Amino acid sequence: MSPTRPAATAPLAVPPVAYGRKLAVAPMLDWTDRHCRYFHRLLSPHALLYTEMVTSAALIRGRQLRLLEHDPAEAPVALQLGGSEPQELAQAARLGAEAGYHEINLNVGCPSDRVQSGEFGACLMRTPQRVADCVSAMQEVVSIPVTVKCRIGVDDQDPEIALQTFTEAMQRAGVHKLIVHARKAWLQGLSPKENRDIPPLDYPRVHRLKRDFPDMEIIINGGLTTVEASVEALDHVDGVMIGRAAYQDPYLLTQLEARLFGTPSPSREAILQQMLGYCEKVIAGGGSLKHVTRHMLGLYQGRPGARGYRRMLSEGAHLPEALPQLILAAIPSATAAPEPFFSDKA
Repeated sequence: MSPTRPAATAPLAVPPVAYGRKLAVAPMLDWTDRHCRYFHRLLSPHALLYTEMVTSAALIRGRQLRLLEHDPAEAPVALQLGGSEPQELAQAARLGAEAGYHEINLNVGCPSDRVQSGEFGACLMRTPQRVADCVSAMQEVVSIPVTVKCRIGVDDQDPEIALQTFTEAMQRAGVHKLIVHARKAWLQGLSPKENRDIPPLDYPRVHRLKRDFPDMEIIINGGLTTVEASVEALDHVDGVMIGRAAYQDPYLLTQLEARLFGTPSPSREAILQQMLGYCEKVIAGGGSLKHVTRHMLGLYQGRPGARGYRRMLSEGAHLPEALPQLILAAIPSATAAPEPFFSDKA
């Protein structure tokens, strides 16, 4: 007997190049790859999506241009770069613009040891002029926006002084958009994972920044996990950037899309129908189902049957013979015994 399946639906709308500045999905290393972005785009037509951080050294010295690959259906997408050498970043920015990205973003917030050893990421909060030089070099070679994502400070810096000084330098360099993770980064004593939770959030500091720089677009990031909190934040800043919540509970993006832009919300089952075709395309191109479905595990977060859905996807997609129909068989509402979703291959 075949499992119960949702009726076929028309393809979900792919957004135009124009996008709303109110909502973005954060760049997250090892998470926001091209498969994740394709999935998130179905959930939110208006959100600006970001790549994982790509180092300028990987593109320029390593010639790893495959890191720029993305599907046009993901658009609009911002390329986040990591680096601290102005001319190298300029070359990387040019490659990003030529690849079709809509924004180039410089990472001044990552606290990992690897990033610090390369003298980029959050440690650049200590050298605003160096960041300004990098931004200016990138702006000279691309016509798309160049933006910066930063923290409110690092280690023993006073956030009031550090963020003010940093923003003034960015304003002089011609930056019109600053994305602020509303926590300090402790480069000594805390791991990257701990830096996402232990330093306290300081939303009022970011709110004051917007008041001090009314002409600069200020996007707030960090700890936003609900529609209500995100909407409240928009009373103080220009936009919100959703991080781990978009990964752990991705349907939140659909709810935010509806609240902020009035877009009708597709059902979870309609999303999975669309992902079925994408998975078929990925596998036909030599990819693996597990590389796509790992980003979809949270779709039924908080709903009945969520645990079984996650288990079926996480266990089944890792098998070499797994077929895309697995994602439909995993739908929690399916009560009948599923038809085979593996191939005949041993």
